[in-house]
This record gives sequence, structure tokens and C-alpha cells, in this order.
Amino acid sequence: MDVPPLRTAVTILVGFGAMMSLAAGMTLVERRLSAFIQERYGPNRVGPFGLLQPLADLIKFVFKEELLPAGANPVLFKLAPALAAIPAMLTFAAIPFGFYDGRPIVVADMEIGVLYILAIGSLGVYGIILGGWASNNKYSLLGGLRASAQMVSYELSLVLSLVAVLAVTGDMNLSRIVLAQDSLWNVFTQPLACLVFLVTMFAETNRHPFDFAECEPELVGGFHTEYSGMRFALFFLGEYIAMVVMAALMAVLFFGGCDVPFLAIADTPWWAGALAMLAKTGFFLVLYVWVRWTLPRFRYDQLMWLGWRVLLPLSLLNLAVTGAWLALSGPAGPGGAH
Repeated sequence: MDVPPLRTAVTILVGFGAMMSLAAGMTLVERRLSAFIQERYGPNRVGPFGLLQPLADLIKFVFKEELLPAGANPVLFKLAPALAAIPAMLTFAAIPFGFYDGRPIVVADMEIGVLYILAIGSLGVYGIILGGWASNNKYSLLGGLRASAQMVSYELSLVLSLVAVLAVTGDMNLSRIVLAQDSLWNVFTQPLACLVFLVTMFAETNRHPFDFAECEPELVGGFHTEYSGMRFALFFLGEYIAMVVMAALMAVLFFGGCDVPFLAIADTPWWAGALAMLAKTGFFLVLYVWVRWTLPRFRYDQLMWLGWRVLLPLSLLNLAVTGAWLALSGPAGPGGAH
């Protein structure tokens, strides 16, 4: 059934606004929550309870001077921040946030939604690598190389954990994956895949304890050492949007997305489903911050050991067990029907 153009336009505008608002809000949440964990005050001067601090940060970045290091590649140096932020924005288009009149509330309800997110989301690392290389700074270059090695190491486990979910549900359409969890969430049928995905989503977004692309004690600031102003802000905007996308993807794949416990999706008001999706996404966003200010950063050899010696074998084992179970119980059809 064709979707009216006006509804598509409204969905795009609302989705983009929600994405940017969540990313901006996360900068405030991270600073306030980290202050709470460390028993100190966070931003509380700009607006009530410091709520206008993200706006103050934006104004500061807009008017801050942007510098070009000597010997840097001017074209790639300026292009890299956009390459890091835009893929994260594009992946948001495939995330469903509920159902209205039986139709998913999503910008693009693609048959290959999972594949689209993996393909487009992986492009963000190119911005980090180019930013490090084009800066003509050895510390920045090392940060970019670390990011690429980390992505290759952990994306294997992430994809294998997703394959197990796709095998169970029998579909790559994210809206139908949500519908397949109407009676039972995938976290109960695929707990090991959920655990692997949880760990790898921290590594994929370069978040603590896997933030080796920045790693201030070793690399000063890593790939963004030479950046300032709005180019610096774009790197972190891309990181926060990627966090929102990964948190939403975790909610969709393993926790039923907009599904409200003990209530069928078909009987759930659209606003209740959207609030449920927002609550689940918010939980994992808070978990991002909580982990950052709780766990110490791994050593780089520990990062690689965990990725290749622990997570990859676990994801392969989970996929083998899932395949054996499906072979015994019958193939999965669309929506998880056997």
C-alpha cells in the first residue's frame, strides 16, 4: 500500500527532529549523570536545571575558530567530520518507533532494514580514519587506525549475533521483527546473542571501555586532536546519534521495540508503543553513560583478546546452536513462523 507523500515528509521531519533532540539531550544527560555518579554538580547555570546547556554548547561551537593544521590535506580534513556524522543519521531512517493504523512509524520500512543499517552504519569509520590521516598528526593517525581495527574485530561478532536473530524471526524487515516478538521477546530465546550485541555496540560506537580511537592518556585526543569548532562538534554528534541508533536497534531486535508487556501490539495505542520504544532506548542510552563512568578502560591487547578469543567463539557457538535448533524444529518463515 502506497504511503501518502505528506505523511512521509512529516515522518522524516519528526524522525530527524527526534534524532537530533536525543543526541543533544544525551550531551546533557551524560554530564548530569556523570556528575551524580561522582557526587559533584553538573551543568546547572544555563536555563532551569541546566536544560539549555546543549544550546549554549552549540552557540560556542558555531562561533569558535576552526583551524587547519600545517601539512594537513584540506579537502579530506574538512570532509571527514561529515563522513563520520552522516552515516549515523541515515541509519536512523530504518528504525521503527511504533505502529499507527497497522502501519509502522518509520521513515523507510525496508525489506532489508537490518542489512541497510549494517551497511550504512559501517561507513562512519571512514570519517574517523580520514580525519586521523588528513590531520598530519601521528597521534590522530594512530587513533584512526585503532578505530578501523576495532570495527573489524567487533563487527564480526555483532553481525553473527544478528544472524541468529534473523534465523529465528525469518525476516530482515525491522517492523516484522518487532511483530514476531509480540508474544515472546528475542532476549529470552537468544540471551547469548543479546549479550554479545550489548558488548559489541559499545565497541562499535567507540564508547568506554572501548574508546581507543580517542584514549586521551595515550593519544592526546586521538583522531579529533586537530579539530575545533563545528567540525569537532560533528564528530561527537555522529557518536551520539550512533549511540541512539544502536540503543534503538537493541530495543527492536531483542526487547520487542514498541511492544508493551502483557499487551498485544495490535491493541496498543500508537502513543503507548512509541513511549515504550523511547523508554527501552533511553534505558540503553543511560547504560552507555553508566558504564563509561563505572568501568576502567581496557588495554588494547585486552580489547583484541576479548573480540577474537571470547566474543567471536561465543557468537559462532550461539549461531551453531540456533541452527541446530531450527533444523530440528523446522525452518523459520517470515515473522518467525516455523
